[in-house]
Amino acid sequence: MHFEMMEALENLERERGIPVETILDALANALVSAYKRSPGAAEEARVTIDPDTGEMLVYAQELDEDGNVVREWEDTPDDFGRIAAQTAKQVIQQRLRDAKREQVFDRYQGRQGDLVTGIVQQVDHRYAMLDLGDAEAIMPSSERIPYERLDRGARVKALVLEVREEGKGAPIVVSRSHPDFIKALFELEVPELIEKVVEIKAIAREPGHRTKLAVFSNDPSVDPVGACVGARGSRVRQVVNELRGEKVDLVQYRDDQKQFIAEALSPVRGVREVRIDEEEKEAIVIVPDGQLSLAIGKEGQNARLAARLTGYRIDIRPESNPEGLPIEEPEADVEVEVPVEAEAPAEADIDVDVEVEVPAEAEVEAEAEAEPEVEVDAEAPAEAEAEAEPEAEVDVEVEVEVDEVAEVEAEEGEVRE
Repeated sequence: MHFEMMEALENLERERGIPVETILDALANALVSAYKRSPGAAEEARVTIDPDTGEMLVYAQELDEDGNVVREWEDTPDDFGRIAAQTAKQVIQQRLRDAKREQVFDRYQGRQGDLVTGIVQQVDHRYAMLDLGDAEAIMPSSERIPYERLDRGARVKALVLEVREEGKGAPIVVSRSHPDFIKALFELEVPELIEKVVEIKAIAREPGHRTKLAVFSNDPSVDPVGACVGARGSRVRQVVNELRGEKVDLVQYRDDQKQFIAEALSPVRGVREVRIDEEEKEAIVIVPDGQLSLAIGKEGQNARLAARLTGYRIDIRPESNPEGLPIEEPEADVEVEVPVEAEAPAEADIDVDVEVEVPAEAEVEAEAEAEPEVEVDAEAPAEAEAEAEPEAEVDVEVEVEVDEVAEVEAEEGEVRE
């Protein structure tokens, strides 16, 4: 069995490039740990492995206070062959994983910033795993495009963000939310970027929503924006498709900061004025009133990205108020609704609807006390006749004109005289 194990190790060395001595050293250390867990084992021991035959022996040791070996004897357990076989299997598997990790690290350590393509293997709320073909990559949730759905088996592109030599898990960390991911996508589609004819000077991005790129041409005959857009938008369309619809604004970089700030506010056109403070890195931009909301953007997004792109704090003002003065609201004409009682003159006609229910006993008493002292031979109004009926239950709607009441009172005064 030992001989077969040595043959397997030699095959690993040929196929995977893992030296036999490396595996034997790791195996010896693992066997020492396994021996110390057996009953009656010495506190200190060492394991020897014959590289020709694969024979394994355990030597127990006695140490002095200084850690020197004062006595050593063979103490190989009877079932050590079984223990050795299990341990050897575990050590070889671990060493294979380590070797693969080292190979991946050596292959990718200089590729930070490169674009890779992988197939989605696993997705959850913490990360997504990608199969790159010769390695596995991990995409943490913080490096994913917000609200982007990654389906298992889908082929996606990503940016190599980090290559880790130590630790557990996949050694390659990739990203789709990093601003340089946009740059790598354009470099894939625009040859002028690889040839350095066109440069990307700055990028401002809110992943999943909008990105602004400032591009510059080293050749006066080449339009940098047109080169990135492509014929009928073919180049930029490929980038947008990979970003699942994220909007991309391409603006021309200018050495003149005023012009650059005006360009950065794209799609705004007709900027009236740009005032800048170089020391404070602040800018005031005057735009037509009709373009103010476009310049600011939804929830301030356009202005925010323009500020990141240029490095200036931008204050956008309408052409009608270039100094940013407080806007006073004009006084509105207020119509005050006056109550009817206040509006009506003293002698105005008053229509009154009265509904009165008087108990029968109260009506009789009121009639007894209100016997008229003088008989008036005059035509009394219908309302007065109604009041003169003592036994009727009163539920009367009376509409009295002010002038008629005054006239009746005048007649009663003449009679009393």
